[in-house]
Amino acid sequence: MYIDLADLSPNQIYFAMIQSLIPRPVAWVLSQNENDSYNLAPFSYFNAVCSNPPMIMLSIGKKPDGSIKDSRVNIEARKKFVVHIPHRELASQVTATSASLPAGESELEKEGLETVPFEGFEIPRLADCRIAFACEHELTHELGPQKQGMILATVKHIFLDDKVATQDGKRLEINAAAVDPIARLGGNDYTTFGEILTVPRPK
Repeated sequence: MYIDLADLSPNQIYFAMIQSLIPRPVAWVLSQNENDSYNLAPFSYFNAVCSNPPMIMLSIGKKPDGSIKDSRVNIEARKKFVVHIPHRELASQVTATSASLPAGESELEKEGLETVPFEGFEIPRLADCRIAFACEHELTHELGPQKQGMILATVKHIFLDDKVATQDGKRLEINAAAVDPIARLGGNDYTTFGEILTVPRPK
């Protein structure tokens, strides 16, 4: 099958992209609402883009009515936010927090999720997540006619659950199987870790 994207509608292109660019890591983003409550939403147009300085990219579309999503509003207005890497047991709650709620209404309360302080950072982190990144917004590029927001942010701190990370001297090792992250496929599907292949890189 050969697909010429010039022949497809934006909606058709979206489904072709999310079902073929797989798997995609899930960013579960906690940001602060204007009323000081917290918004929580998942995004899978997400990845690392630089290590010096440490930066991530998060791409956020619009709500069904065309308005800007609360996560983007919060990130641009208050700059600080936290990206979590969710694991298998949290998949249902990750999906539940993708629903559109009225601005200022917190997904945390609806899903019964707890936060704990993020050491050295103004925004808390989710208590149940094994990895979290404390991030600060740097800039937003708007892409395409729908003005998709590509957010670039600097990572200030990383939280790692002691059960998934060890450090021998200066060398950090994270046990990916212990993290047990979910990754996004198309439609309603996630994938989890199966066999982990270790292939040495050429010297």
